[in-house]
Amino acid sequence: MKILIVGGVAGGASAAARLRRLSKDDEIILFEKDEYISFANCGLPYYIGGVIEQRDKLLVQTVAGMKQRFDLDIRNFQEVVALHPDKKIVEVYNHQTKESYEESYDTLILSPGANPIWPNLPGLAEAKNVFKLRNVPDTDRIKEMLVHQPKQAVVIGGGFIGVEMAENLRHLGMDVTLVDLAEQVLTPFDPEISAVIQNEITRNGVQLKLGVGLEGFTDEGKTVLLSNGEKLSSDLTILAIGVSPASKLAKDAGLQLGLKNTIVVDAQLKTSDPNIYAIGDVIQVNHLISNTPTYIPLAWPANRQGRLVADHIHGIDIAYEGTLGSSVAKVFDMVAASTGLNEVMASKLGYDVGTTIVHRGNHAGYYPNAKNLTLKLVYDKETLNILGAQGVGYEGTEKRIDVIATAIFGKLKVADLAKLELCYAPPFSSAKDPVNILGYAASHTISGLYETINYQWVDQLDESTMLLDVRTPKEYAGGHIPGSVNLELDTLRDHVDKLPKDKETPIVVYCQVGQRAHYALCLLDQLGYKNLYNVSGGYTTYNQVQIAQKKHEDK
Repeated sequence: MKILIVGGVAGGASAAARLRRLSKDDEIILFEKDEYISFANCGLPYYIGGVIEQRDKLLVQTVAGMKQRFDLDIRNFQEVVALHPDKKIVEVYNHQTKESYEESYDTLILSPGANPIWPNLPGLAEAKNVFKLRNVPDTDRIKEMLVHQPKQAVVIGGGFIGVEMAENLRHLGMDVTLVDLAEQVLTPFDPEISAVIQNEITRNGVQLKLGVGLEGFTDEGKTVLLSNGEKLSSDLTILAIGVSPASKLAKDAGLQLGLKNTIVVDAQLKTSDPNIYAIGDVIQVNHLISNTPTYIPLAWPANRQGRLVADHIHGIDIAYEGTLGSSVAKVFDMVAASTGLNEVMASKLGYDVGTTIVHRGNHAGYYPNAKNLTLKLVYDKETLNILGAQGVGYEGTEKRIDVIATAIFGKLKVADLAKLELCYAPPFSSAKDPVNILGYAASHTISGLYETINYQWVDQLDESTMLLDVRTPKEYAGGHIPGSVNLELDTLRDHVDKLPKDKETPIVVYCQVGQRAHYALCLLDQLGYKNLYNVSGGYTTYNQVQIAQKKHEDK
Protein backbone atom coordinates (compact mmCIF):
# COMPACT_ATOMS: atom_id res chain seq x y z
CA MET A 1 0.00 0.00 0.00
CA LYS A 2 1.30 3.44 -0.90
CA ILE A 3 0.48 6.04 1.74
CA LEU A 4 1.28 9.74 1.49
CA ILE A 5 1.32 11.96 4.56
CA VAL A 6 1.15 15.74 4.19
CA GLY A 7 2.76 17.35 7.24
CA GLY A 8 4.72 16.00 10.17
CA VAL A 9 4.91 17.16 13.81
CA ALA A 10 2.33 15.63 16.18
CA GLY A 11 -0.24 14.09 13.84
CA GLY A 12 1.71 13.20 10.71
CA ALA A 13 4.78 11.86 12.47
CA SER A 14 2.65 9.76 14.84
CA ALA A 15 0.73 8.31 11.90
CA ALA A 16 3.94 7.46 10.03
CA ALA A 17 5.53 5.69 12.99
CA ARG A 18 2.36 3.71 13.77
CA LEU A 19 1.91 2.71 10.12
CA ARG A 20 5.38 1.21 10.03
CA ARG A 21 4.82 -0.65 13.30
CA LEU A 22 1.73 -2.21 11.75
CA SER A 23 3.30 -3.14 8.41
CA LYS A 24 6.84 -3.52 7.12
CA ASP A 25 5.57 -3.50 3.52
CA ASP A 26 3.78 -0.13 3.31
CA GLU A 27 5.39 2.49 1.10
CA ILE A 28 5.18 5.55 3.34
CA ILE A 29 6.14 9.00 2.07
CA LEU A 30 5.97 11.97 4.44
CA PHE A 31 6.09 15.49 2.97
CA GLU A 32 7.09 18.47 5.10
CA LYS A 33 7.52 21.89 3.53
CA ASP A 34 9.88 23.04 6.30
CA GLU A 35 13.08 21.51 7.61
CA TYR A 36 11.78 19.88 10.78
CA ILE A 37 9.30 17.03 10.83
CA SER A 38 8.88 16.53 14.57
CA PHE A 39 9.50 19.25 17.13
CA ALA A 40 8.11 20.39 20.46
CA ASN A 41 5.77 23.28 19.58
CA CYS A 42 4.84 23.78 23.20
CA GLY A 43 8.48 24.15 24.23
CA LEU A 44 9.25 27.07 21.91
CA PRO A 45 8.44 29.89 24.38
CA TYR A 46 10.68 28.29 27.00
CA TYR A 47 13.62 28.04 24.60
CA ILE A 48 13.18 31.73 23.78
CA GLY A 49 13.12 32.53 27.49
CA GLY A 50 16.25 30.49 28.17
CA VAL A 51 14.50 27.95 30.40
CA ILE A 52 15.27 25.30 27.78
CA GLU A 53 18.90 26.03 27.01
CA GLN A 54 19.67 23.70 24.11
CA ARG A 55 17.91 24.12 20.78
CA ASP A 56 18.35 20.43 19.94
CA LYS A 57 16.12 19.53 22.88
CA LEU A 58 13.18 20.89 20.86
CA LEU A 59 13.67 18.33 18.12
CA VAL A 60 11.62 15.30 19.12
CA GLN A 61 12.83 13.32 16.12
CA THR A 62 15.12 14.17 13.20
CA VAL A 63 14.65 13.30 9.55
CA ALA A 64 17.64 10.97 9.65
CA GLY A 65 16.49 9.38 12.90
CA MET A 66 12.97 8.64 11.69
CA LYS A 67 14.23 7.34 8.34
CA GLN A 68 16.59 4.97 10.08
CA ARG A 69 14.22 3.72 12.75
CA PHE A 70 11.04 3.38 10.70
CA ASP A 71 12.27 2.96 7.12
CA LEU A 72 10.33 5.99 5.88
CA ASP A 73 10.67 8.11 2.76
CA ILE A 74 10.79 11.57 4.34
CA ARG A 75 10.86 14.54 2.02
CA ASN A 76 11.38 17.73 3.94
CA PHE A 77 11.57 21.08 2.13
CA GLN A 78 8.99 19.58 -0.23
CA GLU A 79 5.53 21.09 -0.23
CA VAL A 80 2.35 19.48 -1.49
CA VAL A 81 0.73 22.31 -3.45
CA ALA A 82 -2.31 20.57 -4.96
CA LEU A 83 -4.47 17.47 -4.55
CA HIS A 84 -6.23 15.63 -7.35
CA PRO A 85 -8.54 13.14 -5.61
CA ASP A 86 -10.07 11.98 -8.91
CA LYS A 87 -6.64 10.85 -10.14
CA LYS A 88 -5.29 9.97 -6.66
CA ILE A 89 -2.19 12.10 -7.17
CA VAL A 90 -0.64 15.13 -5.47
CA GLU A 91 1.49 17.90 -6.92
CA VAL A 92 4.73 18.56 -5.02
CA TYR A 93 7.13 21.51 -5.12
CA ASN A 94 10.72 20.97 -3.99
CA HIS A 95 11.92 24.17 -2.35
CA GLN A 96 15.56 23.15 -2.68
CA THR A 97 15.69 22.14 -6.33
CA LYS A 98 12.87 24.52 -7.39
CA GLU A 99 11.28 21.62 -9.28
CA SER A 100 7.73 20.28 -9.32
CA TYR A 101 6.53 16.72 -9.71
CA GLU A 102 3.54 14.46 -9.11
CA GLU A 103 3.17 11.54 -6.71
CA SER A 104 0.41 8.94 -6.72
CA TYR A 105 -1.20 7.36 -3.66
CA ASP A 106 -3.53 4.65 -2.50
CA THR A 107 -4.29 6.49 0.74
CA LEU A 108 -3.60 10.10 1.67
CA ILE A 109 -3.34 11.56 5.19
CA LEU A 110 -3.63 15.34 5.57
CA SER A 111 -1.83 16.75 8.59
CA PRO A 112 -0.85 20.28 7.54
CA GLY A 113 -1.64 21.83 10.93
CA ALA A 114 -2.65 25.45 11.37
CA ASN A 115 -1.22 28.84 10.52
CA PRO A 116 -0.77 31.76 12.91
CA ILE A 117 -3.23 34.54 12.15
CA TRP A 118 -1.32 37.41 10.53
CA PRO A 119 -3.70 40.36 10.18
CA ASN A 120 -3.65 42.96 7.43
CA LEU A 121 -2.91 46.03 9.55
CA PRO A 122 -1.34 49.39 8.77
CA GLY A 123 2.42 49.33 9.22
CA LEU A 124 2.75 45.59 9.72
CA ALA A 125 4.46 44.98 6.38
CA GLU A 126 7.15 47.53 7.26
CA ALA A 127 7.61 46.32 10.84
CA LYS A 128 10.98 44.67 11.42
CA ASN A 129 10.47 43.67 15.04
CA VAL A 130 7.08 41.92 14.89
CA PHE A 131 7.06 38.13 15.00
CA LYS A 132 4.76 35.12 15.12
CA LEU A 133 5.60 31.89 16.90
CA ARG A 134 4.58 28.59 15.38
CA ASN A 135 7.69 26.65 14.39
CA VAL A 136 11.45 26.42 14.80
CA PRO A 137 12.31 29.02 12.10
CA ASP A 138 9.98 31.51 13.87
CA THR A 139 11.84 30.75 17.09
CA ASP A 140 15.23 31.28 15.45
CA ARG A 141 14.16 34.69 14.16
CA ILE A 142 13.06 35.78 17.63
CA LYS A 143 16.30 34.48 19.17
CA GLU A 144 18.27 36.50 16.60
CA MET A 145 16.33 39.59 17.67
CA LEU A 146 17.26 38.97 21.30
CA VAL A 147 20.93 39.50 20.44
CA HIS A 148 20.08 43.21 20.18
CA GLN A 149 18.91 43.12 23.82
CA PRO A 150 15.41 44.58 23.45
CA LYS A 151 14.14 46.32 26.57
CA GLN A 152 10.44 46.75 25.86
CA ALA A 153 8.19 43.99 24.55
CA VAL A 154 4.53 43.85 23.58
CA VAL A 155 2.60 40.61 23.29
CA ILE A 156 -0.69 40.77 21.39
CA GLY A 157 -3.02 37.97 22.45
CA GLY A 158 -3.86 36.53 25.87
CA GLY A 159 -4.14 32.88 24.89
CA PHE A 160 -1.73 30.16 25.95
CA ILE A 161 1.10 31.22 23.63
CA GLY A 162 0.65 34.88 24.51
CA VAL A 163 0.72 34.27 28.27
CA GLU A 164 3.71 31.93 28.00
CA MET A 165 5.61 34.40 25.83
CA ALA A 166 4.86 37.26 28.24
CA GLU A 167 6.29 35.18 31.09
CA ASN A 168 9.41 34.19 29.18
CA LEU A 169 10.15 37.69 27.89
CA ARG A 170 9.73 38.96 31.44
CA HIS A 171 12.11 36.19 32.54
CA LEU A 172 14.67 37.77 30.20
CA GLY A 173 14.29 41.08 32.03
CA MET A 174 12.14 42.99 29.55
CA ASP A 175 9.33 45.39 30.35
CA VAL A 176 6.34 43.46 28.97
CA THR A 177 2.82 44.57 28.08
CA LEU A 178 0.19 41.95 27.25
CA VAL A 179 -2.73 43.16 25.13
CA ASP A 180 -5.96 41.32 24.38
CA LEU A 181 -9.28 42.33 22.84
CA ALA A 182 -11.13 40.14 25.34
CA GLU A 183 -11.84 41.33 28.88
CA GLN A 184 -9.74 38.50 30.31
CA VAL A 185 -6.79 36.27 29.49
CA LEU A 186 -7.14 32.55 28.72
CA THR A 187 -10.78 32.30 27.64
CA PRO A 188 -11.08 28.55 28.41
CA PHE A 189 -11.33 29.78 32.01
CA ASP A 190 -14.31 31.54 33.52
CA PRO A 191 -13.78 35.16 34.63
CA GLU A 192 -13.32 34.45 38.35
CA ILE A 193 -10.64 31.86 37.63
CA SER A 194 -9.00 34.06 35.01
CA ALA A 195 -8.89 36.82 37.64
CA VAL A 196 -6.49 34.73 39.74
CA ILE A 197 -4.30 34.21 36.67
CA GLN A 198 -4.34 37.92 35.84
CA ASN A 199 -3.35 38.82 39.39
CA GLU A 200 -0.36 36.47 39.10
CA ILE A 201 0.63 38.02 35.77
CA THR A 202 0.53 41.58 37.09
CA ARG A 203 2.24 40.53 40.35
CA ASN A 204 5.21 39.56 38.21
CA GLY A 205 5.44 42.94 36.55
CA VAL A 206 3.59 42.40 33.27
CA GLN A 207 1.19 45.18 32.33
CA LEU A 208 -2.22 43.95 31.20
CA LYS A 209 -4.33 45.88 28.73
CA LEU A 210 -7.61 44.02 28.28
CA GLY A 211 -10.61 44.87 26.16
CA VAL A 212 -8.27 46.69 23.77
CA GLY A 213 -7.60 45.82 20.13
CA LEU A 214 -4.55 46.20 17.91
CA GLU A 215 -4.89 48.92 15.25
CA GLY A 216 -1.47 48.86 13.57
CA PHE A 217 2.17 49.95 13.77
CA THR A 218 4.35 52.93 12.97
CA ASP A 219 8.12 53.59 13.07
CA GLU A 220 8.88 50.20 11.46
CA GLY A 221 7.07 48.45 14.29
CA LYS A 222 8.60 50.38 17.18
CA THR A 223 5.24 51.98 17.99
CA VAL A 224 2.19 49.79 18.57
CA LEU A 225 -1.18 51.47 18.00
CA LEU A 226 -4.14 50.34 20.12
CA SER A 227 -7.87 50.82 19.58
CA ASN A 228 -8.21 53.03 22.66
CA GLY A 229 -5.75 55.55 21.20
CA GLU A 230 -2.75 54.42 23.23
CA LYS A 231 0.67 54.11 21.65
CA LEU A 232 3.10 51.57 23.09
CA SER A 233 6.83 51.65 22.51
CA SER A 234 8.16 48.23 21.57
CA ASP A 235 11.55 46.79 20.69
CA LEU A 236 9.98 43.36 20.19
CA THR A 237 6.35 42.47 19.47
CA ILE A 238 4.84 38.98 19.39
CA LEU A 239 1.56 38.43 17.53
CA ALA A 240 -0.23 35.55 19.24
CA ILE A 241 -3.83 36.21 18.26
CA GLY A 242 -4.72 32.65 17.33
CA VAL A 243 -4.42 30.18 14.49
CA SER A 244 -6.45 29.18 11.46
CA PRO A 245 -6.56 25.68 9.95
CA ALA A 246 -4.25 25.18 6.96
CA SER A 247 -7.08 23.82 4.84
CA LYS A 248 -6.44 25.51 1.46
CA LEU A 249 -5.29 22.25 -0.12
CA ALA A 250 -8.49 20.53 0.95
CA LYS A 251 -10.68 23.44 -0.12
CA ASP A 252 -9.11 23.63 -3.58
CA ALA A 253 -9.56 19.86 -3.95
CA GLY A 254 -13.27 20.12 -3.18
CA LEU A 255 -13.22 18.37 0.19
CA GLN A 256 -16.00 19.31 2.59
CA LEU A 257 -15.13 22.09 5.03
CA GLY A 258 -16.81 22.96 8.32
CA LEU A 259 -16.64 25.74 10.87
CA LYS A 260 -13.69 28.13 10.61
CA ASN A 261 -12.74 26.39 7.34
CA THR A 262 -11.75 23.19 9.11
CA ILE A 263 -11.85 19.90 7.23
CA VAL A 264 -14.91 17.82 8.07
CA VAL A 265 -14.11 14.22 9.04
CA ASP A 266 -16.18 11.28 10.25
CA ALA A 267 -15.59 9.14 13.33
CA GLN A 268 -12.89 7.25 11.44
CA LEU A 269 -11.23 10.58 10.55
CA LYS A 270 -12.04 10.20 6.86
CA THR A 271 -12.78 13.28 4.81
CA SER A 272 -15.55 13.51 2.21
CA ASP A 273 -13.19 11.56 -0.05
CA PRO A 274 -12.98 7.89 1.10
CA ASN A 275 -9.27 7.67 0.23
CA ILE A 276 -8.26 10.77 2.21
CA TYR A 277 -7.95 11.12 5.98
CA ALA A 278 -7.30 14.33 7.90
CA ILE A 279 -5.96 14.82 11.43
CA GLY A 280 -4.68 17.43 13.86
CA ASP A 281 -5.10 21.20 13.90
CA VAL A 282 -6.77 21.27 10.48
CA ILE A 283 -9.93 19.32 11.30
CA GLN A 284 -13.32 19.93 12.84
CA VAL A 285 -14.02 17.65 15.80
CA ASN A 286 -17.00 16.90 17.99
CA HIS A 287 -16.78 18.13 21.54
CA LEU A 288 -16.74 15.05 23.74
CA ILE A 289 -19.36 16.50 26.10
CA SER A 290 -21.77 18.49 23.95
CA ASN A 291 -21.30 16.42 20.77
CA THR A 292 -21.31 19.68 18.80
CA PRO A 293 -18.79 20.64 16.11
CA THR A 294 -15.83 22.60 17.42
CA TYR A 295 -12.23 23.52 16.70
CA ILE A 296 -9.67 22.57 19.35
CA PRO A 297 -6.07 22.65 18.05
CA LEU A 298 -4.07 20.81 20.71
CA ALA A 299 -1.17 18.34 20.67
CA TRP A 300 -2.83 15.39 22.45
CA PRO A 301 -5.74 15.06 19.99
CA ALA A 302 -3.36 15.28 17.02
CA ASN A 303 -1.15 12.51 18.40
CA ARG A 304 -4.16 10.33 19.17
CA GLN A 305 -5.71 10.90 15.76
CA GLY A 306 -2.46 10.01 13.99
CA ARG A 307 -2.38 6.63 15.69
CA LEU A 308 -6.06 5.93 15.05
CA VAL A 309 -5.80 6.71 11.34
CA ALA A 310 -2.90 4.26 10.98
CA ASP A 311 -4.96 1.63 12.78
CA HIS A 312 -7.98 2.18 10.54
CA ILE A 313 -5.90 1.98 7.37
CA HIS A 314 -4.82 -1.48 8.51
CA GLY A 315 -8.30 -2.74 9.26
CA ILE A 316 -8.49 -2.09 13.00
CA ASP A 317 -11.93 -0.93 14.10
CA ILE A 318 -11.56 2.56 15.59
CA ALA A 319 -13.66 5.64 16.28
CA TYR A 320 -12.47 9.02 17.46
CA GLU A 321 -15.04 9.89 20.11
CA GLY A 322 -14.32 13.58 20.34
CA THR A 323 -12.10 16.14 22.02
CA LEU A 324 -12.39 17.29 25.62
CA GLY A 325 -9.96 20.20 25.35
CA SER A 326 -7.90 19.41 28.45
CA SER A 327 -5.06 21.91 28.75
CA VAL A 328 -2.57 23.33 31.22
CA ALA A 329 -0.30 26.35 31.32
CA LYS A 330 2.49 27.57 33.55
CA VAL A 331 1.81 31.16 34.57
CA PHE A 332 4.93 32.34 36.40
CA ASP A 333 4.77 30.50 39.74
CA MET A 334 1.23 29.22 39.24
CA VAL A 335 -0.40 26.44 37.27
CA ALA A 336 -3.67 26.92 35.36
CA ALA A 337 -5.51 23.88 33.99
CA SER A 338 -8.93 23.17 32.53
CA THR A 339 -10.98 20.43 30.94
CA GLY A 340 -14.35 20.27 29.21
CA LEU A 341 -16.80 23.15 29.09
CA ASN A 342 -16.54 26.24 31.22
CA GLU A 343 -19.65 27.92 32.62
CA VAL A 344 -19.86 30.47 29.80
CA MET A 345 -19.64 27.80 27.08
CA ALA A 346 -22.09 25.47 28.83
CA SER A 347 -24.66 28.26 29.27
CA LYS A 348 -24.42 29.18 25.58
CA LEU A 349 -25.07 25.54 24.67
CA GLY A 350 -28.28 25.57 26.70
CA TYR A 351 -27.33 23.47 29.71
CA ASP A 352 -28.98 24.13 33.07
CA VAL A 353 -25.61 24.95 34.59
CA GLY A 354 -24.56 24.39 38.16
CA THR A 355 -21.15 25.40 39.52
CA THR A 356 -19.12 24.86 42.65
CA ILE A 357 -15.88 26.59 43.65
CA VAL A 358 -13.60 25.36 46.41
CA HIS A 359 -10.30 26.64 47.78
CA ARG A 360 -8.11 24.02 49.40
CA GLY A 361 -4.46 23.38 50.15
CA ASN A 362 -2.56 21.39 47.56
CA HIS A 363 -1.45 19.10 50.38
CA ALA A 364 -1.96 18.72 54.13
CA GLY A 365 -1.81 22.07 55.88
CA TYR A 366 0.46 20.82 58.64
CA TYR A 367 3.05 19.69 56.10
CA PRO A 368 5.47 22.50 55.11
CA ASN A 369 4.78 24.76 52.13
CA ALA A 370 1.13 23.96 51.59
CA LYS A 371 -0.34 26.42 49.07
CA ASN A 372 -3.87 27.25 48.11
CA LEU A 373 -5.47 25.90 44.99
CA THR A 374 -8.80 26.95 43.49
CA LEU A 375 -11.04 24.46 41.70
CA LYS A 376 -14.27 25.19 39.84
CA LEU A 377 -16.65 22.43 38.82
CA VAL A 378 -19.25 22.91 36.08
CA TYR A 379 -22.13 20.45 35.84
CA ASP A 380 -25.59 19.89 34.43
CA LYS A 381 -28.24 20.36 37.12
CA GLU A 382 -30.70 18.16 35.25
CA THR A 383 -28.53 15.08 34.60
CA LEU A 384 -25.80 15.76 37.20
CA ASN A 385 -23.24 15.04 34.49
CA ILE A 386 -19.87 16.73 34.90
CA LEU A 387 -19.42 19.28 32.11
CA GLY A 388 -15.97 20.61 32.94
CA ALA A 389 -13.55 21.88 35.53
CA GLN A 390 -10.91 24.55 35.99
CA GLY A 391 -8.08 24.86 38.46
CA VAL A 392 -5.48 27.44 39.34
CA GLY A 393 -2.86 27.10 42.02
CA TYR A 394 0.53 25.55 42.50
CA GLU A 395 1.99 22.06 42.55
CA GLY A 396 -0.68 19.40 42.10
CA THR A 397 -3.25 21.63 40.38
CA GLU A 398 -3.13 19.87 37.02
CA LYS A 399 -3.41 16.39 38.56
CA ARG A 400 -6.80 17.36 40.03
CA ILE A 401 -8.02 18.46 36.61
CA ASP A 402 -6.66 15.22 35.13
CA VAL A 403 -8.73 13.27 37.65
CA ILE A 404 -11.87 15.17 36.65
CA ALA A 405 -11.09 14.74 32.94
CA THR A 406 -10.91 11.00 33.59
CA ALA A 407 -14.18 11.13 35.52
CA ILE A 408 -15.85 12.88 32.57
CA PHE A 409 -14.60 10.26 30.13
CA GLY A 410 -15.81 7.54 32.51
CA LYS A 411 -19.24 9.23 32.65
CA LEU A 412 -19.18 9.67 36.42
CA LYS A 413 -21.74 11.95 38.05
CA VAL A 414 -21.00 14.94 40.27
CA ALA A 415 -21.54 13.04 43.53
CA ASP A 416 -19.13 10.33 42.38
CA LEU A 417 -16.21 12.74 42.86
CA ALA A 418 -16.66 12.39 46.61
CA LYS A 419 -16.34 8.59 46.28
CA LEU A 420 -13.00 8.56 44.46
CA GLU A 421 -10.30 6.92 46.54
CA LEU A 422 -7.29 9.05 45.65
CA CYS A 423 -3.70 8.81 46.83
CA TYR A 424 -3.01 10.44 50.17
CA ALA A 425 0.10 11.27 52.13
CA PRO A 426 0.76 14.66 53.80
CA PRO A 427 3.30 15.88 51.19
CA PHE A 428 0.83 15.26 48.34
CA SER A 429 -2.76 15.73 49.46
CA SER A 430 -5.19 15.60 52.36
CA ALA A 431 -7.31 12.73 53.57
CA LYS A 432 -10.14 14.33 51.61
CA ASP A 433 -8.57 15.44 48.36
CA PRO A 434 -9.71 18.76 46.83
CA VAL A 435 -11.47 16.70 44.13
CA ASN A 436 -13.43 14.91 46.88
CA ILE A 437 -14.28 18.28 48.41
CA LEU A 438 -15.67 19.43 45.05
CA GLY A 439 -17.96 16.42 45.06
CA TYR A 440 -19.11 17.02 48.62
CA ALA A 441 -19.66 20.75 48.10
CA ALA A 442 -21.68 20.22 44.92
CA SER A 443 -23.73 17.51 46.63
CA HIS A 444 -24.85 19.98 49.30
CA THR A 445 -26.40 22.16 46.63
CA ILE A 446 -27.85 19.21 44.72
CA SER A 447 -29.49 17.91 47.92
CA GLY A 448 -31.59 21.07 48.13
CA LEU A 449 -30.20 22.16 51.49
CA TYR A 450 -29.36 25.51 49.92
CA GLU A 451 -28.54 27.05 46.56
CA THR A 452 -25.21 28.44 45.42
CA ILE A 453 -24.76 31.88 43.90
CA ASN A 454 -21.69 33.17 42.11
CA TYR A 455 -19.66 36.25 43.01
CA GLN A 456 -21.21 38.45 40.29
CA TRP A 457 -24.68 38.25 41.83
CA VAL A 458 -23.62 39.34 45.32
CA ASP A 459 -23.44 43.05 44.46
CA GLN A 460 -26.93 42.87 42.93
CA LEU A 461 -28.78 41.67 46.04
CA ASP A 462 -31.68 43.87 47.13
CA GLU A 463 -32.47 45.11 50.63
CA SER A 464 -34.90 42.26 51.27
CA THR A 465 -31.99 39.80 51.36
CA MET A 466 -29.72 39.36 54.37
CA LEU A 467 -26.03 39.04 53.44
CA LEU A 468 -24.39 37.21 56.34
CA ASP A 469 -20.62 37.02 56.93
CA VAL A 470 -19.83 34.22 59.41
CA ARG A 471 -16.07 34.82 59.62
CA THR A 472 -14.35 36.24 62.69
CA PRO A 473 -14.62 39.98 63.43
CA LYS A 474 -10.90 40.28 62.63
CA GLU A 475 -11.37 38.71 59.20
CA TYR A 476 -14.40 40.93 58.61
CA ALA A 477 -12.42 44.05 59.51
CA GLY A 478 -9.70 43.01 57.06
CA GLY A 479 -12.14 43.15 54.16
CA HIS A 480 -15.73 42.12 53.51
CA ILE A 481 -18.51 42.29 50.95
CA PRO A 482 -20.29 45.66 51.22
CA GLY A 483 -23.67 45.46 52.94
CA SER A 484 -22.92 42.27 54.85
CA VAL A 485 -23.66 41.64 58.53
CA ASN A 486 -20.98 39.90 60.59
CA LEU A 487 -22.14 37.13 62.92
CA GLU A 488 -19.30 34.74 63.64
CA LEU A 489 -20.10 31.07 63.08
CA ASP A 490 -18.95 29.95 66.53
CA THR A 491 -21.35 32.39 68.25
CA LEU A 492 -24.19 32.24 65.71
CA ARG A 493 -26.38 30.12 67.98
CA ASP A 494 -26.15 32.87 70.62
CA HIS A 495 -27.30 35.56 68.16
CA VAL A 496 -30.32 34.03 66.44
CA ASP A 497 -32.25 37.09 67.62
CA LYS A 498 -30.29 39.10 65.04
CA LEU A 499 -31.59 36.92 62.21
CA PRO A 500 -34.76 37.84 60.30
CA LYS A 501 -37.98 36.94 62.08
CA ASP A 502 -39.59 35.92 58.80
CA LYS A 503 -38.29 32.45 57.93
CA GLU A 504 -38.98 33.12 54.23
CA THR A 505 -36.44 35.96 54.10
CA PRO A 506 -33.58 35.10 51.72
CA ILE A 507 -30.27 34.72 53.54
CA VAL A 508 -27.00 34.68 51.60
CA VAL A 509 -24.10 33.38 53.67
CA TYR A 510 -20.38 33.57 53.01
CA CYS A 511 -17.10 32.91 54.79
CA GLN A 512 -13.53 32.85 53.51
CA VAL A 513 -13.86 29.84 51.18
CA GLY A 514 -17.33 28.36 51.77
CA GLN A 515 -16.84 25.70 54.44
CA ARG A 516 -17.94 27.71 57.49
CA ALA A 517 -20.81 29.09 55.45
CA HIS A 518 -21.94 25.51 54.87
CA TYR A 519 -21.95 24.85 58.63
CA ALA A 520 -23.93 28.04 59.21
CA LEU A 521 -26.44 27.12 56.52
CA CYS A 522 -26.97 23.72 58.11
CA LEU A 523 -27.90 25.52 61.33
CA LEU A 524 -30.17 28.00 59.55
CA ASP A 525 -31.95 25.11 57.85
CA GLN A 526 -32.53 23.49 61.22
CA LEU A 527 -33.92 26.79 62.48
CA GLY A 528 -36.51 26.67 59.72
CA TYR A 529 -35.18 29.18 57.19
CA LYS A 530 -36.22 28.31 53.65
CA ASN A 531 -34.41 30.58 51.19
CA LEU A 532 -30.75 29.86 51.83
CA TYR A 533 -27.74 30.57 49.62
CA ASN A 534 -24.00 30.02 49.79
CA VAL A 535 -21.58 32.29 47.93
CA SER A 536 -19.49 29.93 45.79
CA GLY A 537 -15.83 30.24 46.69
CA GLY A 538 -16.62 32.65 49.52
CA TYR A 539 -14.89 35.96 50.11
CA THR A 540 -11.68 34.62 48.54
CA THR A 541 -13.24 34.36 45.08
CA TYR A 542 -15.10 37.66 45.45
CA ASN A 543 -11.94 39.45 46.52
CA GLN A 544 -9.77 37.94 43.79
CA VAL A 545 -12.18 39.28 41.17
CA GLN A 546 -12.31 42.69 42.85
CA ILE A 547 -8.51 42.95 42.83
CA ALA A 548 -8.31 42.03 39.15
CA GLN A 549 -11.06 44.48 38.21
CA LYS A 550 -9.44 47.32 40.15
CA LYS A 551 -6.10 46.73 38.42
CA HIS A 552 -7.88 46.72 35.06
CA GLU A 553 -9.71 49.97 35.85
CA ASP A 554 -6.51 51.62 37.08
CA LYS A 555 -4.85 50.91 33.72
